[in-house]
Amino acid sequence: MLWRRNLLAPLAALALVLTASAGAGTAAAATDTTVAAAPVRTPTASAAGDFGAPGPYATAVEVGAVTTLYYPRDIADSDRRHPVIVWGNGTGGVPLVYRDLMLHWASQGFVVAAANTPMSNLGISMRASIAMLTGRNADRGSVFFDRVDLEHIGASGHSQGGAAAIVVGSDPRIDAVLPIQPGPLANINAVRVPALLLAGQNDSIVFPALVKAFYNAADHIPALYGEVRGADHFTVVGDPGPFAAPTTAWFRAHLMGDRAARAQFFGPGCGICTDSATWSDVRRNGRALSVPAATP
Repeated sequence: MLWRRNLLAPLAALALVLTASAGAGTAAAATDTTVAAAPVRTPTASAAGDFGAPGPYATAVEVGAVTTLYYPRDIADSDRRHPVIVWGNGTGGVPLVYRDLMLHWASQGFVVAAANTPMSNLGISMRASIAMLTGRNADRGSVFFDRVDLEHIGASGHSQGGAAAIVVGSDPRIDAVLPIQPGPLANINAVRVPALLLAGQNDSIVFPALVKAFYNAADHIPALYGEVRGADHFTVVGDPGPFAAPTTAWFRAHLMGDRAARAQFFGPGCGICTDSATWSDVRRNGRALSVPAATP
């Protein structure tokens, strides 16, 4: 399809540039098995409620044949289990293209399992990453042993990967979905969990109207539509900029029970609803409007 052809070349080129410039702390792609995890940064603690600021966890990356993992570096010694976000790339993209966003989520305490495939639409690799983490969580010899919260899993992705997040959203293991500028090859009617659908105001590849169509069809679940002011299709690539805070808040709300994060989307004080500097359009359907800001 035309949108796929238009997206393939720039994402592939960007992946090559980022690969060439990546530091030695990032593991190279493995050909058959996973490689040893390598620390990549040590963020400072987040200010309270500042979801766009780095979180309190130093991060590490592990590159495997099917999945790249971004996670809290000292997870083996953590005093808690860490929720999971499965990720799908845009057409022609690889996890390295979205490295900054993945590391940001990991610094906030998530285990991010990014499918390595540049053609993620079917969600096969994203589902496989859940199975892989289930095995690692049960393996006493793994740094992930008993530290992965498999009861709280979110799905996200960009462009074709955004469509994949919707596809994977029908999986009963998924608790929330966050499609970013999702391509059209998905059926949101099969999703049974809350959805935050993000568009870019100036996106000329996945037009905002296409994302609104998913939102309009999602009247059976709590659904929100957010259109990032001034964003084009590649604003989320590299430095995620305005996408970092709301995506983090969404997953903290649904996977960590963060009340401050929840108030960004639900209740009469809905934070994103009044933030006109970030958003050119925000919509909440009837089911989202009935969700309270505080958990019972």
